[in-house]
Amino acid sequence: MKVVVIAGIPGSGSTTILDHALENLDYVNVNYGDVMLQIAQEKGLVENRDQMRTLSPDVQKEIQKAAAKSIRERSKLTNIIVDTHCTIKTPVGFLPGLPKWVLDELQPDMFVLIEADADEILIRRISDTTRSRDMEMMKDINLHQEMNRAVSMAYAALTGATVKIIENHNDQLDDSIAEMVDTLS
Repeated sequence: MKVVVIAGIPGSGSTTILDHALENLDYVNVNYGDVMLQIAQEKGLVENRDQMRTLSPDVQKEIQKAAAKSIRERSKLTNIIVDTHCTIKTPVGFLPGLPKWVLDELQPDMFVLIEADADEILIRRISDTTRSRDMEMMKDINLHQEMNRAVSMAYAALTGATVKIIENHNDQLDDSIAEMVDTLS
């Protein structure tokens, strides 16, 4: 069994690349945020996904632990790609998306970061009317991607996993998908 974590900041296109790449891969996609949302909704803490980041860090940590245990159970049967965020921007700073207790449960083999230029991400966010996102300046988007790189290498150091960065620039989606498929085949 292989566990791969794919991550990108909102607007990077990580979910889009993953959805298309899965057509040619023998993996089951588990969205970490969906598992967390389901747990938080069952506890009556939130109504929608965008409210998750407003919860206190302690509550988010408890939900992360429960989600990791749930995903680990699923990973016993098949290859898993965990679609998540390396870091979550909260009102009090960046929160690791996969702290040590989560990594201990998941034991991933690889981290794949999906990145794009800050201006591309900004335009994608503005164009996406299906989500309620905070507006950020390009320097903040760049900082978030830099934090993801740093944190993913720390995650790799703790688990022995590798880190692959795939760029997802406008009008090059097919290239990004092909690179993802090649990486995981």
